Amino acid sequence: MATAATVIEKDYFTDHSVLLDPYDYFESIRAHGPVHQMAGRDVLVITGFAEAVEVLLNKRDFSSWLNPDPLVALPFELSGNDISALLDANPSGEMELMVSYDGDKHLAARSLLNPLFVPSRLKANEAFMRAYADDMVQRVVAAGGCELVNEVATPFVTMVIADLLGVPADDRETFRNLIDSGPPPGNMDAADSPQSIHPLMVMAGYFARYIGERRAAPQDDVMTEMAMAKYPDGSTPDMMEVVKSAMFLFAAGQDTSAKLIGNALRRLCEDQDMQQQLREDRKLIGPFLEEVLRLEGSTKATFRIAARDTAIGDMDIPAGKRVVISLSAANRDPRRWDDPAEFRLGRPRIKEHVAFGRGAHTCAGAPLARAEVAVILDRFLEHTSAITLDEAHHGPAGARRVSYEPSYIIRGLADLHVKFTPA
Repeated sequence: MATAATVIEKDYFTDHSVLLDPYDYFESIRAHGPVHQMAGRDVLVITGFAEAVEVLLNKRDFSSWLNPDPLVALPFELSGNDISALLDANPSGEMELMVSYDGDKHLAARSLLNPLFVPSRLKANEAFMRAYADDMVQRVVAAGGCELVNEVATPFVTMVIADLLGVPADDRETFRNLIDSGPPPGNMDAADSPQSIHPLMVMAGYFARYIGERRAAPQDDVMTEMAMAKYPDGSTPDMMEVVKSAMFLFAAGQDTSAKLIGNALRRLCEDQDMQQQLREDRKLIGPFLEEVLRLEGSTKATFRIAARDTAIGDMDIPAGKRVVISLSAANRDPRRWDDPAEFRLGRPRIKEHVAFGRGAHTCAGAPLARAEVAVILDRFLEHTSAITLDEAHHGPAGARRVSYEPSYIIRGLADLHVKFTPA
């Protein structure tokens, strides 16, 4: 068994043993305080809930420029106590994404997503996702089992976001294959190399065509609303900004939501009493999902760089310091949560977790993610009397064998083989 000293010395960005249990790794860091220097890298790790929220809300002193690649080389020399102008002047990568924007630029880009999340639109989309989920679930339950992540979760969330955006049916499978063939975000196997964005570059060509077509000939769909949208100041966005907003939502949303479905179903498989409790009272699905998000959310970390000399708590932080905000560790901080490693249905103030971030960069797709996962869980519970892990693939209780996608950003099972007893 690894000692605390050997655990803390592991490289979070490349060590696959951290994949299986990142919580043990973060707890070994927490023992040294809520903000701690990572071993072997010039990076601070935040495990404290209050400190994580403090940094996530501090848009002035901490920039999102590093996302989604916290190890990217700075294109300038560090000097002085304020590098905010240098960060503003330099793109963070070959294709700069909304997740790395700051300030007014970020607010403007976020405004392009507003048409997606009006209540009437989400309600209409929920009707679609419920019917689609029902068909998928009935098919795999009739078969007696499935590999959940790739056979159900990923195609389901891909179809939902494609339907919401108005991606043509013929292109949806192409996008799924592109995303599947590319490396995961935060690829641990190439952490110190520039992160590949090849799938996004290919998808950008498709989305540019969609947006161009809708600007030329508007249709009655969300993509048209995005194509015709104005920024809050009344100006017209550059077409590439609209393309990147739509494409990023599609790519990022389908990955994290699919992994959340896998994490939630595994939890239900491992706790048959809770599974039956939810089957008998579906109103508990919402509180159940919030506790899954706290305890096993699909985003482990987000990243910041100090734009100027500042502080976190009583620790001085120099301009240019890289920061890993461990969302999963903040959500298990014993100073904030009683018995944080315990799964508690109906935990008080549960929605204060930071699984979707906090502040300006709170996940834009959080309402959709919650709806997607709740709908498909409801359908699984409706059509089964029991859902269990397939022990031929995952081993018996107490000796489970599971594998995770090799990512330092995403917490998601590579596969989950389940068996169903029909209702």
